[in-house]
Amino acid sequence: MGIQISQTIMKFSPFPMAVLDRDGHFIEVNEGTIHLLGYKREDLLGKSFPQLLEAVNRQHTLERFEKTLHGMMQQTPVTVMHKSGFPLEIQIVSAPMMENGRVTGALLFGQDLSDRKRNTERIRYMAYYDDMTGLPNRRMFMTHLNETLERSAHNNQLIGLLYLDVDRFKLVNDSFGREFGDMLLMQVAERLTRVMSEQDMVARMEGDEFAVLFANVDSDKDVMNKTRSLLDTLEEPFELQGFPFHVTASIGVVTNRIENDPSMLMKKADMALGKVKENGRNDGMLYCEEWDNSSLERLTLQHELRQGLQRNEFLLHYQPQYHLNTGEIVGLEALVRWQHPERGMVPPGHFIPLAEESGMIVQLGEWVLEEACRQNKAWQDAGLKAVPVSVNLSIRQFMQQNLIEKVSSILRETGLSPQYLELEITETMTMDVHRATQCLLELTKLGVGISIDDFGTGYSSFNYLKNLPIGKLKIDRSFVRDIQHDPGNASIVAAIIAMAHNLNLQVIAEGVETEEQMQFLKKHMCDEMQGYFWSPPVPNYQIAGLLR
Repeated sequence: MGIQISQTIMKFSPFPMAVLDRDGHFIEVNEGTIHLLGYKREDLLGKSFPQLLEAVNRQHTLERFEKTLHGMMQQTPVTVMHKSGFPLEIQIVSAPMMENGRVTGALLFGQDLSDRKRNTERIRYMAYYDDMTGLPNRRMFMTHLNETLERSAHNNQLIGLLYLDVDRFKLVNDSFGREFGDMLLMQVAERLTRVMSEQDMVARMEGDEFAVLFANVDSDKDVMNKTRSLLDTLEEPFELQGFPFHVTASIGVVTNRIENDPSMLMKKADMALGKVKENGRNDGMLYCEEWDNSSLERLTLQHELRQGLQRNEFLLHYQPQYHLNTGEIVGLEALVRWQHPERGMVPPGHFIPLAEESGMIVQLGEWVLEEACRQNKAWQDAGLKAVPVSVNLSIRQFMQQNLIEKVSSILRETGLSPQYLELEITETMTMDVHRATQCLLELTKLGVGISIDDFGTGYSSFNYLKNLPIGKLKIDRSFVRDIQHDPGNASIVAAIIAMAHNLNLQVIAEGVETEEQMQFLKKHMCDEMQGYFWSPPVPNYQIAGLLR
């Protein structure tokens, strides 16, 4: 009976499986084993399994097999020789085959670790390098910038940060096609790399934007001389499809003399880049502190933000989240809006950073959480379809000691069942793995769902994601935006979906705007999506109609 059951399992199993007799000879193999080892079925039957093992781990495997014959299931990694002579790393699970109470052999289950290692290395490469140019990407550059800034603070070194944009690149793409544009960017990347020293770094940030880090400069004049050299290098004609092609670039420059925070340095380099573009492009410009005269405007807006919280000037819009296969609404994301009495609707990008800097994000975040829960319960009480509402947690909220009590209190006061609340956190919040794990465990004990927002733009590793109590990954819109045209982004999105599913995580893609993007995601088995393709964020009264 046991052999019949195992043969049935083997026939339909997608994994390599085999049956050995007590002497270690193959007496049955499935298609997975045949495909893995490269032998024909008749060549394997009767063959000694130990003979296929690499000599160095043969004795250890035989000892494990002997334990299986004594009724104990065993698991061990082994190196097996493919028929072609190449070694394969395989994880073997061996279970005793029983017949009439006696062990008659072993049932082997195999998993090819070679593919897993290759996939892991590929994912790691895609996470830190730009697939088209081979340059470090934004994630790797920001990590390197942070490390360099820490070293420079100890060594009192001056570093130069450059943000470079190829002038009128969109016109190149529109006129000559994307393939031509990609060839140009690859040559720009090669030329920038050519003039870098070993301690410097150049990265492709996105599109036609590059960042350069000079790890040790003597002065502002020195970094500007290096900037001029880069511009001169790029002014030499490129040869594309047999023709000389001229381009120019604009470069924003900043040093750590005035700022030591990596994100602020990037913003100031970007601000300097903007000034170059305003002045006619094809130049480099060093950031000037006097440009911060907008500080007064920021202070004014910060004051009005505080008043807005007191005067209840904020409201929530909700963006539906859809199941990709059925098209049904499966969730809503709550997004805060500021209806200013004089400025009108203030974009979140204008007031959220101010709220974070001032600490008001905690008060604002608590209001958003409470209002989203209250509204969701009201929809349910009105007999509308019950779906979870997702709320973004700021890092300040996440770091609060009373976060669990606050969430529990809001759920209790609004009457919303915890299963209808999902909290979105960013990857950076999980860098302190121990604290993040403890906090998320407490939240999941309440029954609340947890998702990682903007996945792919921060610091997460699949190695520790599997240990965090999360249920869903949200792929960042920056990857989704170019999946039709950028093979690197398309590969990253497909890989994230596959790896997340291997970890039993749901995947939702944000920023879906076209039919082609939706079809790509559907093809690669993404679970859910949200974006303007189906619905922008809308006021609460419009959601009621969608939930009927």
